[in-house]
Amino acid sequence: MFVDQLVIKAKAGDGGDGVVRWHREKFKPKGGPSGGDGGRGGDVYFIAVRDLNRLASYSGVKLFSARDGEDGGRMSRTGAGSADLYIEVPVGSVVTDTGRGRVYELFSEGAKERVLRGGRGGYGNEHFKSSRNTAPQEASEGTKGESGEFLVELTLVVDVGLIGLPNAGKSSLLNSLTNARSKVGDYAFTTIQPHLGALYEFVVVDIPGLIEGAAEGKGLGHKFLRHASRTKLLLHLVSLTEKDPLKAYMTVRKELESFKKELSEREEWIILTKNDLVTSQIINDTLERIDKNNKRVFVISTETCSGVKMLKDELVKHLRATSTD
Repeated sequence: MFVDQLVIKAKAGDGGDGVVRWHREKFKPKGGPSGGDGGRGGDVYFIAVRDLNRLASYSGVKLFSARDGEDGGRMSRTGAGSADLYIEVPVGSVVTDTGRGRVYELFSEGAKERVLRGGRGGYGNEHFKSSRNTAPQEASEGTKGESGEFLVELTLVVDVGLIGLPNAGKSSLLNSLTNARSKVGDYAFTTIQPHLGALYEFVVVDIPGLIEGAAEGKGLGHKFLRHASRTKLLLHLVSLTEKDPLKAYMTVRKELESFKKELSEREEWIILTKNDLVTSQIINDTLERIDKNNKRVFVISTETCSGVKMLKDELVKHLRATSTD
């Protein structure tokens, strides 16, 4: 199951305690203080990896904990510090520390952010030795590591996003263009989460359909729009079987503009789908009415494959040309 949003609880390691110890030599009375300091607790980091399904592997994990530092030892030995804990999240993740209000964006592979600091080690009794206190009996405990709750939200970093109202034919087109096997059905909201496919070296995503008011959270709301926001090219699918295809097109455009203005300015190709189910007059009327200003328009049917090969060839040509810019 694809997971694009998850709450993670984490805790950094506690610092080890300092100890009270004494230097011992054979046949000699008790020597001076030699209690070592405690080691530091491990920090907690988030790190971005190229695994879009990484969050799904965390289902059922209640708490991520870094290890504590070791206590100090005799002969002035400092306890070992703990290794830091790295929590892997997919590239494109936005991590919000819900308690502190901090936001971390992990948009490139290997990007990492320290979100919790481990506790400091406590002091051993050797630390407290002075000219006035040559035999200190005191040692201090290590400090506690920080803890927190984090909301991880994935915004897909893909080359092509398929958008449109429910039942516009996005899943069918994804299957036609790539090796994906997205669910297809003649009813709204067949897709309730993003599906990915590979078009040669490029990634195409079938983003869940939306309804009017999605920018305010209706339907799949921000779940859709958040993924569309970081897509390089939008293929806007409009079913020719809609009662008013132009109205369907403008509904999606309005939601894009309401959510984020720059998203509405993203390069967009218009894909008129299901041309096998309508008359040529409906197709021509739609082509005349729809805004084609600076936009490419394709008329296709995934059922008969009409126009799909042309769209695929032009899409690959465009992606390869723009990826070298």
